Amino acid sequence: MESIDRKVAKSLLDIKAVTLRPDEPFKWASGWLSPIYCDNRRILSYPELREEACRQMAGIISEKFPEAEVIAGVATGAIAHGMLIAHILKKPFIYVRPKPKDHGTGSQIEGSVEKGAKVVVVEDLISTGSSSLSAVDALVKAGVNVLGMTAIFSYNFNQARRAFEVADIELYTLTNYDTLIEVARETGYIKDSDMELLKEWRFSPSTWGKKEE
Repeated sequence: MESIDRKVAKSLLDIKAVTLRPDEPFKWASGWLSPIYCDNRRILSYPELREEACRQMAGIISEKFPEAEVIAGVATGAIAHGMLIAHILKKPFIYVRPKPKDHGTGSQIEGSVEKGAKVVVVEDLISTGSSSLSAVDALVKAGVNVLGMTAIFSYNFNQARRAFEVADIELYTLTNYDTLIEVARETGYIKDSDMELLKEWRFSPSTWGKKEE
């Protein structure tokens, strides 16, 4: 039986959520250049895959965090997934903005959650981990007890792993970069000759593709 991480990776490739563009790299908000881009939001347009991914993540929460009381999505990418997962688990749902609103109530956390509530955070994708852990910080400052996080995909950067370790936040993902590129190579989505470049980028994403001064 095929493992979940390989099955999800294959599904992402099937719906063309992965784009390889080494000659014209993508630029992230962090300033990093990337030869590959994974757009998990495409899952939302495929009902069967959307349901399967959310059910798998709901299963992770039930197994790893059985005491969870509330599900929190990180805006904006994980709002839809988080709400569907909360619906499956019959739990209250909230979402966390990157920063407080500059109008109205000035809220950063939308929805109703009591202090001390046991919350699991849902993300669609983990890159550096910065935005994900910022959401955790906002919840902690609001007096919430964050049990951990689950996400569809992680690039498996060393920086992100260290950040989650320092924050003492358990992270469980459906699939990851290493599995994705291996399945992509096996299925002909990428060429064998691309693998070295993709592995090189994975280990030094902050400097890859940048010309030396």
